[in-house]
Formats: sequence, structure tokens, C-alpha cells
Amino acid sequence: MKVIQAMPNMPSPVTEAEVEKFLESKLNIQLATIDEQGYPNVQPVWFLYENGRLYTGTQRTTKKVQNIRKNPDKIYFSIDDENFPYKGVKGRGVATISEDVQKNLQVVEKINLKYLGTPEHPLAKMLTDNTRNGTEVVIEITPKFFSAWDFSKAM
Repeated sequence: MKVIQAMPNMPSPVTEAEVEKFLESKLNIQLATIDEQGYPNVQPVWFLYENGRLYTGTQRTTKKVQNIRKNPDKIYFSIDDENFPYKGVKGRGVATISEDVQKNLQVVEKINLKYLGTPEHPLAKMLTDNTRNGTEVVIEITPKFFSAWDFSKAM
């Protein structure tokens, strides 16, 4: 994992372990893709960080899926905590769209548990059903780097 210090003058750097712990949070990831006219499209989505990759589920017909199919190597993401002391992780990556239902079910179920706490929640059931019938796909992002900041390191 390549970690760049977003605020290089902090007394101590953000470590790889701190980045990985932060990526376990229930914050949304802001996922930016580029549309056909070259404009950014930013969408807040739930995510899972696992094995050095970021995952999110979405409907196969969304604009972000269309954009990724055209520009898979122009992905940017940001996850930040708006509560003081501010901290966050952002970066650039390459995305792929998975249409493998069995693989996607595993990812969507983990995301549902992370954000909803149970597979029995009505929204979890709907997302799982959509994944099972192929309406929902999974975006897998392989980060090129993480740029991290943590204002608690300034105290």
C-alpha cells in the first residue's frame, strides 16, 4: 500500500495501519468518475475495503458504471470524517465492473453487514435480491495510492 501524506508538515505521518483502520469506518466513499464530456461525476456510496481493494455495489445502469466502462483508469475517491479532529483518505485507482453474481453476493452481503448490521434489514434484502438477479453489480477499485491526513497528529 502506497501512503502519501496529504499534510506533510504534521509532526508524525499517517501510517499504513492507520489508513487500513480508517477504511473500516462506516463513512461513505465519494466516488468520482469521468463522463463522456470530460466532467467529473461524484457519488457517495457505501464501500468495503478488503485485500487492498475498495468495493461498492450499484445498479448496473447507473451513470458511474457507464463512466467506468468508458474510463476505468480515471477513478478518484475520498473518504473523510467531518468531525474534529478531521481525518481522511483519498486516492486514485483503476476500476472494474464485476457481473459475477456469486462473487458479487459475497461483497454485497459484507457491505450490508457493515452498514446495516444484519442481512434481515429490508434494504439489505432488496440489495441482495438485486445482486442475485443481476440488477446490482460490484465496482472493484484497485488503488494506485492513498493520500491520508489526520489532524489529531497536530495536537
